[in-house]
This record gives sequence, C-alpha cells and structure tokens, in this order.
Amino acid sequence: MSPHAEPLRHQRVWWKEAVFYQVYPASFKDSNGDGWGDIPGLLERIPYIASLGVDVVWLSPMFESPQIDMGYDISNYEAVDPSYGTVEDVEKLIKACHDHDLKLILDLVVNHTSDQHAWFKESRSSKDNPKRDWYFWKPPRYDENGNRLPPTNYRSYFAGGTWTWDEHTQEYYLHLYDKSQPDLNWENEECRKAIYDSAMRFWLDKGIDGFRVDTVNKYSKHIDFPQAPITDPSTFIQPAAQFWCNGPRIHEFIKEMNSEVLSKYRTYDGQELVTVGELSLTPDPEGVLPYVSAEAKELSMVFQFDITHVGQGSGFLDKYDFAEWKLPEMKRIVEKWQTFIDGTDGWTTVFNENHDNGRSICRFADESPQWREKSAKMLAMWLTTVTGTLFLYQGQEIGMINAPKEWSIDEYKDVESKNFWAEAVKMTEDGTDPTREERIKYGLQLMARDHARLPFQWDSSKNSGFSDGEPWMRTHDLYKDINAEAQEKEADSVLSFYKRLLRLRKEHKDVFVYGNFELLDADNENTFVFRKQYQHKTALVALNFTSTAQNAPSHEDMNLLMSSYSKTSPETLQPYEGKIYINY
Repeated sequence: MSPHAEPLRHQRVWWKEAVFYQVYPASFKDSNGDGWGDIPGLLERIPYIASLGVDVVWLSPMFESPQIDMGYDISNYEAVDPSYGTVEDVEKLIKACHDHDLKLILDLVVNHTSDQHAWFKESRSSKDNPKRDWYFWKPPRYDENGNRLPPTNYRSYFAGGTWTWDEHTQEYYLHLYDKSQPDLNWENEECRKAIYDSAMRFWLDKGIDGFRVDTVNKYSKHIDFPQAPITDPSTFIQPAAQFWCNGPRIHEFIKEMNSEVLSKYRTYDGQELVTVGELSLTPDPEGVLPYVSAEAKELSMVFQFDITHVGQGSGFLDKYDFAEWKLPEMKRIVEKWQTFIDGTDGWTTVFNENHDNGRSICRFADESPQWREKSAKMLAMWLTTVTGTLFLYQGQEIGMINAPKEWSIDEYKDVESKNFWAEAVKMTEDGTDPTREERIKYGLQLMARDHARLPFQWDSSKNSGFSDGEPWMRTHDLYKDINAEAQEKEADSVLSFYKRLLRLRKEHKDVFVYGNFELLDADNENTFVFRKQYQHKTALVALNFTSTAQNAPSHEDMNLLMSSYSKTSPETLQPYEGKIYINY
C-alpha cells in the first residue's frame, strides 16, 4: 500500500494527535499536609500540566476505596475517596481542565470491585440474595482425603490463588487480583446495567471526556471454569489466563458498552469520546485489531504491554525474575506495534512508563549521574517521533528515576511487590528455590510498580514540595537534583526538552503521528534507527542506547531537525544522543 493512501485509512481524529498525561493522584500533589496527594493539589498544578503542551489528563482512580490496591479496589463508583477530596473537587477539576483546553479522562475499573462495595456485601450475605450472581461463587472441591480445595487451580496476578473461601455462605468467590477485589460477573445483564449507570454515566453526566478502561479483556470468562494444565509441578496454583482473558463474549460486552453508553456522549467541545483499554496478555496483532478497529466500534485504542514487559521473566510466577535482553529485542517490539496498523482501520499507542512499571531511564538506558539527563532526552525523542497516540506518565517529563537500590524492600508499599517478596522469602527459606530472594529483590529494584509511585518532585524544599507532612511513600533521595522548579528555569533541562519535542510533534504531526514506520539496521545492538514516511515527507530518527559514541546513519539530502545534544557532529552519535533528520 502506498503512503499516499494512508490518510484515508487513518483518518485524522483529535485523540490520535493528542498527548495524554497520566496523573497518579496519591503521589502528585498534597494540598492539606496529610502526606497523601489529592484533587485540590492537582487543581493547583493544572497550569503546570497545561504548560507542557499536552492535551488530555488521565486521572488514575480516586474513587472511594479501602486502598488495598491503591484505588483499583473500588467500594463506591459514585463517591471520591475522602483522602483525595470530594465529588465537588472532581467537578472543579473537570472545569479547570476544560478552561485550560485540556480534556479529562478517568479510570474505568469494572472487572472487579472492592469486597467492601455494597454490591459484594449483598452478594455474600446469602446464596439467594438477588445480587449473588453479580459475582462468581462456586462450591468447594475435595481431594481423595476429604480435604477442601478451591473450584480451580488458577494463579492470581498478585501471587496466590484466585479463589477465597467465604465462611458465611460456605462457597468460594473468584478474584483475578487480590482477595479484596472480587470479580464482577458480566454474564449477568442486571450487573452490566448497574455498571453502566454507576461507573460510567454518573461521571459522563458531569462532563468527563472518556475513560482509560482497566483490564478491558477480562470481563468474559470461560464460565465452566476448567482446571488449568500443570505447567509448574512445584505448586498447586497454575497460570490460567486462557480461561479468563479474551473470553468468548468479550467483544459482545465491549460493543454493548459502546452502543449503550459511550456513543451517547460527546467531549466538552463536541467531539467523540476517547477510550483506551488496558489489553494485557494479547501478544498477537490479530488478537488486538478487533478491539481497536474503527469499524468494530469497541475502543479507540489500547495499551499493549510488550514494551514494558522487556526484562520481565516469563509467566506470572517469574514476573520479577529479571531476564537479560538486548536492544534488537526491544526494537522488534516497537516495529511490531508500529506496523500492525498498516493497511487497517486500527490505531496504536506509544508509551514506556505508567503507574505499573519502573522508570524508563532505569529500564532502557542509564540512570547514573553522568548519563541520566542524556538518557531521558534520548528516550523522549524515541517516544515523540513514533506513530500513534502518545502517553506520558507524571515525572517522566523531568526524568524521574527508580528508588535507590540502597533502600530496603520495606520501603516498597505495593500489594504486588509485598506478595512477590513474601513468596520469594518463603521459597528461599524452605529450600524450594535457594536464590529466589536475591533474584526477586533485584527484579523489584528495577521493575516494581512502587518506583512510579514515589512522590512527584516539584522543588528542592522538604519532601520535594509534594507535601508539608510526612509523605505516604518516601521521597526520592535525589529530589534536589531532579525537580520541576529547577528545570523550568533551565533552557537545556529535560523538562524544556520535552516541551520542545511536543511542539515539534504537533508541528510535524503528519509524519510523526500518522507516518509509516520502517525499522533500519534491526540487528544493531547499540543504536535504534528508523524512518518515518508520510506522502513526500520523510523523517529519520537515530538513537544511541550506549555510553560510547556510535556512527550516525547515512542521512544524505536530509536536514538535521533536532539533536538531544547542544553541540553535535554529522558523523557521530554521542553517548545517549538522539537525532532527528527531515526532508520535504
């Protein structure tokens, strides 16, 4: 297919060209000194967000919650957790965003609720309660010795099994995540209607502009609940994603969500709503395309997680057992999700950080003082020049990095980190895997979700300007060296560089947002070079992923548009240098 036809296939839509900025509210800005970020704190910083040149704020869960899983365990969809503020605060936030020409999307977490949600309390109250079937309840099994067993042998995301025994009704309930997060039964039509009213229409009626849709491909399970095959003989629980991911009715459910709810609303300025789904465990393009095809009318786009899984071990058990990788592996992943939309009506996303992963500088480049800023700029150049919708995570724009390796694992607060660490300690101590504790510690130091949740580094004052009180999570030791206030004053800072790149991306959105992607020199383990083409316009991007100089690619008849270094050489890519060449 010729690039001349590309605009017909990928029609220009506002959310394709938009830059999204994810805010993790607990860690963004605390307004009242309780050490916990909140909506009033975010309101104070809307001018800062607008100054970046982004278009949409994605606010991670701020709903009422026991906070077992940082708000992804919702106890009331129609209330804001008091630690974050009130519904009225969110209404003020919606207005403030719109007044600054920003759209606002919220998290839609409807695979599960908290076990403290009124729906689940009713469901577990008795076997004949009208809401009993809003969740998955099953009787126990028994082995040959009469020992009680859960209905299936599935392993959960957060280590351990997926079924918890309820003494009151003498049955098990299903939870793919923590036991405090029981899964909703989307097979039940009344349950779906309640989800649409409570979790969606309630906030759409207040003027939000769309949703990031959590765990979007897990609503449909294989409800006969077959046993998982034994792939790890050392344990009872086994990986079983094939029985609860991309299930038989998943596309039916998402189409219904769209037709019954989303299609009935518009953004504050009259455009179509945006939805971005969290699509895990779907590694093949042919499995992703049905979710994002414009004709299918399901989701605007999805996050596919191959890029953030680089370095993770295989399977649930080995997630934090670090696996060595080389640059060609990462480049092939980028190529895969850049080119899968060629010749289709689907769309793709661009990101390498979010609330569930370690910081990109530490994952993909070099966090040492000598190369930290160079690495941040080079990675920024990668993200802002590839095709698709760009998502940035708070602190990425100032080059925030992982917690120091000197910190004790006790500083890690996340439920997943705690569960994996406890499991690793046990397996080391009982001799099941004598080196597991050491290996998992390293993996957590590099990839744990906690790293993204350190308080935002606003300035060099106490607690990095995040809070006047004791922060819920320790502030990074280097906040005086890495903070927004200092970088706003420096023309050559990481923050200033991001602002320039985001302006450049908009100025050349034809080739950077919509252009065809071509990977060059795929097997080179030191540099990442690719070409972007849109009609007669070509851009060449060259990135050095090493701390030694590399040869620059051939760029005859092309002009240097930008380098991440202030002084550069035509023949050389300096350590962690990025360059963009262009011709018309």
